[in-house]
Amino acid sequence: MARAFTPKVLTANRLLEGDVVYYSASGDWVTSHDDALYLDDETRANEALALANTLSETLVGAYLADARLEGGKPIPTHFREEFRTRGPSNYDHGKQAKV
Repeated sequence: MARAFTPKVLTANRLLEGDVVYYSASGDWVTSHDDALYLDDETRANEALALANTLSETLVGAYLADARLEGGKPIPTHFREEFRTRGPSNYDHGKQAKV
């Protein structure tokens, strides 16, 4: 029996910088999970993932990550995704340098 679809966000890494990015409602790739498009429709989520997989010159490792809405913003439901929202863990740069 197939698992029921749960809401997602589409995430990947920028090929050149390695930044974690999220697909937004405007069709742009943004660095903030808060600005990610909340995908609560399985067909739309799969279409977005298929589009991301055509962008191999700029993105790598695109996948759909589970999320839930809280205060109108998508929130990661898994530790790995929560950790990815904080940026690189080896030293302060990128998102971590802004904290």
